Amino acid sequence: MNEGSSVTHLLGVLRAELARYPEGGRLPSSRALMEQHRVSPVTVSRAIAALVAEGAVVSRPGAGVFRAKVMAAAPSQGDLSWQEVALSAGPRRPRVADSGGVLATLAVPPAGVIDLVGGYLHPSLQPERALAAALARAGRRPGTWDRPPVEGLAELRDWFARDIAGAGSALGGADVLVTAGGQSALSTVLRALVAPGAPVLVESPTYPGTLAVARAAGLRPVPVPVDADGVRTDLLADAFRATGARAFVCQPLFHNPTGACLSAERRHEVLRVAREAGAFVVEDDFARRLVHADAPALPRPLAADDPDGVVVHVRSLTKATSPSLRVGALTARGPAMDRLRAGQVVDSFFVPRPLQETALELVGSPAWRTHLRALPAALRDRRGATAEALQRELPGVRLRVPYGGYHLWLRLPDGTDEAALAAAALHAGVAVTPGRPYFPAEPPAPHLRLSYTSAVSTEQLREGVHRLRQAYDRV
Repeated sequence: MNEGSSVTHLLGVLRAELARYPEGGRLPSSRALMEQHRVSPVTVSRAIAALVAEGAVVSRPGAGVFRAKVMAAAPSQGDLSWQEVALSAGPRRPRVADSGGVLATLAVPPAGVIDLVGGYLHPSLQPERALAAALARAGRRPGTWDRPPVEGLAELRDWFARDIAGAGSALGGADVLVTAGGQSALSTVLRALVAPGAPVLVESPTYPGTLAVARAAGLRPVPVPVDADGVRTDLLADAFRATGARAFVCQPLFHNPTGACLSAERRHEVLRVAREAGAFVVEDDFARRLVHADAPALPRPLAADDPDGVVVHVRSLTKATSPSLRVGALTARGPAMDRLRAGQVVDSFFVPRPLQETALELVGSPAWRTHLRALPAALRDRRGATAEALQRELPGVRLRVPYGGYHLWLRLPDGTDEAALAAAALHAGVAVTPGRPYFPAEPPAPHLRLSYTSAVSTEQLREGVHRLRQAYDRV
């Protein structure tokens, strides 16, 4: 049982037992609860904290935990049906956030279900000790709780500039805006640089979060197909001419979901085509720190070879560290940076300084370099185990094996009902993602996406594929 399910179970037990205690009655000690329910100190602490937050108990340091005064019954919730009219009325169609594809990747599978959906590193792959040490050092820094510059800490902006483009590049700290992770950066870019109602070009298939951000901003995503060498640049030029779009969002490195890398020839073409169209290229470089140990040398980011300010670059520390280290960066040159800064300031003022200080402590530590040396081998082994299991268990499924990222993109046989397969897989004890949410328009074929970073181990990945095969046989 994982920590989260243990806390949920203990909470249920304690809630049921509270009725036995009079108001002010003392609950068993933490040690007694640990022994009685065979759980860790962290589980007990979190369960008690939840009860305190609910107002069910009162914690008195040094004395114990006591049942709180029983409150009167909660008042009626009232009639909320009026909101249906308020949320739909008006001269224009209301904007609705299409969060389904994003929520699917954030959902925690039920207990006993193998997670081949999640987009973050399993805790065993995260640099937890390095993060804890960085957080502790950041907490001791003078001024950690002061207000940071709205653009971000100067030292962190300088680090991002070097990390993205290298030392001596035209890109400097002044061209960097610190953001609350990659998703926030994408939202800031599209709302700041593209007018509501306008088209925005996206790869097809693409990351569902990009589509969600675009639609929430009132934009019209226009698909441009991707093949084994990345986006089809001939079709990209056609799309710019047909739509008059002023932005193209792409993932040139270890594309999500296909894993493709933009070829050298197409890298130059993307910049040339966008420059001729007077448009921005939004480079989502989410997977650069998720390279595998057997990968060839990586190409430089598009932003590193962009003298004209065509590229707006998105980089985040989250994927390679922890889902809760939501620190990323936008880079842009020229008036576009002013627009981006204004958009972020209006929305959220700034990224909390303690998080920025923690990120700065982390990337400047020897532990960060140690983590970056260890992670590629772990990702290679997980990818290899998953791919080998798929080739053994599901030989009729086609896939390309990437050299980076955290997922495999499966082309299913024609006629396969991918939604039914995903549902059957969940029933069989493994969570997978159907391909439909990755396409801005009708998909050309059925697909599944399998993540190999959120599972416990390579053995569990093999078992997950075996369960998927059992579901496939039943659909």
